[in-house]
Amino acid sequence: MSERAAAVAAWEALFRAQVAVLRQLGSEFPDELSLNEYDVLFNLSRQDDHALRIRDLNKHLLLTQPSVSRLVDRLAGRGLVRKEADPGDGRGTIVCLTDEGFALFRKVAIPHSTSIHRHMDVLTDDELATLTALTDKLRRSVTDG
Repeated sequence: MSERAAAVAAWEALFRAQVAVLRQLGSEFPDELSLNEYDVLFNLSRQDDHALRIRDLNKHLLLTQPSVSRLVDRLAGRGLVRKEADPGDGRGTIVCLTDEGFALFRKVAIPHSTSIHRHMDVLTDDELATLTALTDKLRRSVTDG
């Protein structure tokens, strides 16, 4: 098998595994949030101040910028996040996770992490470490270049 064919085969395997597992996780996801809404709350929860500029939040999500804006507006309407003007740039918007949003994130994260563990449990600890190292290396190759 050529290097190109091996790369395509590996990509297809990675992509199809991700799609299959993500579909299953989606079917098991708690009703309180969508996976995309959860992803916003998850990314905000990882920040020290639970806040990000919307353009920086967009870099962490698998959605287009207009879709992220609409999603943030829906979450703000539910009181899960709030939008603030960026004091350093009047054109920018900062998205802040509210206490209610953080509480809902934690509530949903428990069954979601249990579901993730159940599906990833087919891999040994060494395989999980290798998978993490390989996918991090692959991601860095396109984000650092």
